[in-house]
Amino acid sequence: MLTFQTFALGALATNAYVVTDASRKHAIVIDPGTADPALLRKLDGYEKVEAVLLTHAHFDHIGGVEVVRKRYGCPVYIHANEQDWLVDPVKNGSANWPDITPPIAGAAPEQLVADGDELHLLGTTFRVLFTPGHSPGSVSYLCGDLLFAGDALFRRSIGRTDLAFGSFEQLARSIRDKLYVLPDDTLVLPGHGPETTIGEEKRENPFVQA
Repeated sequence: MLTFQTFALGALATNAYVVTDASRKHAIVIDPGTADPALLRKLDGYEKVEAVLLTHAHFDHIGGVEVVRKRYGCPVYIHANEQDWLVDPVKNGSANWPDITPPIAGAAPEQLVADGDELHLLGTTFRVLFTPGHSPGSVSYLCGDLLFAGDALFRRSIGRTDLAFGSFEQLARSIRDKLYVLPDDTLVLPGHGPETTIGEEKRENPFVQA
């Protein structure tokens, strides 16, 4: 059985998730938006950090990637559509927000993911769901009844589609075709804000109706 802890990081309160296995000896981290000391102290408590999983590569989700990757020697996973965003401050947006972040230009990812991939981490399987619309390489990670949705689906809201490469129509299709088909009791762990469930969003989300 997996457990997780949420860290709201940085100026945009981006949710990073530390997910651990049943033995609580190994962990992965999803979307380390900053190298926050509390996040690093949490990761220091494990024998091994197996991976960094990125839902997408906007600057507020990747600001801590290089510190985590170097400190724990773990590979970084991201969709191929955004593999070059990790090294390009213009594409990841950090060049456009100097009042929030310095430019972010790290190394290329070690692993690329695609829709339907099964990642074997923490002794279990994380399934990759391609959910573009907020960004062209956005993915969600499904493990059992846990859905790490990035900026695709929020509680009573959805990710922005007015940024470069965003598309409301594409995001609405992603949510309906990939997320709303999941069981209603699936716990949605978003990139910002409080958790919700698929059932709640199908009933209550004003932006994308089931």
